[in-house]
Amino acid sequence: MWFIFALLSAVFAALTSILAKVGIEGVNSNLATAVRTVVVVVMAWGMVFLTHAQGGLSEIGRKSWLFLILSGLATGASWLCYYRALQIGEASKVVPVDKLSVVITLILAFLFLHEKFTAKSLIGCILIGAGTLLMVL
Repeated sequence: MWFIFALLSAVFAALTSILAKVGIEGVNSNLATAVRTVVVVVMAWGMVFLTHAQGGLSEIGRKSWLFLILSGLATGASWLCYYRALQIGEASKVVPVDKLSVVITLILAFLFLHEKFTAKSLIGCILIGAGTLLMVL
């Protein structure tokens, strides 16, 4: 089931890039990011209430709060940079560079989460990196 959700995530991320590139034309990138963020917040809280998950809010521990807040700050920084890059660059070049996050995530997961870094992971990282370079040059 995780694969289906991951695949849907990729499809929606692709749509996000195309829709954003069209929508950001003539709009300040920070303002566009703020508008997008409001939509995401409303949608996320809508899902919380739709699934009756709001009761779990009081059960979130301090460590989880800290890391969720840090993750939110990283997301915000990512979105601000992404929208600015989309505004001044071509989507076909911005998106592949943005997807280098896969390589960076694998390296960080190995270093900080002690996840396995296999030969397959290494080859995948090299191929993603090479593919990114090929697409942006």
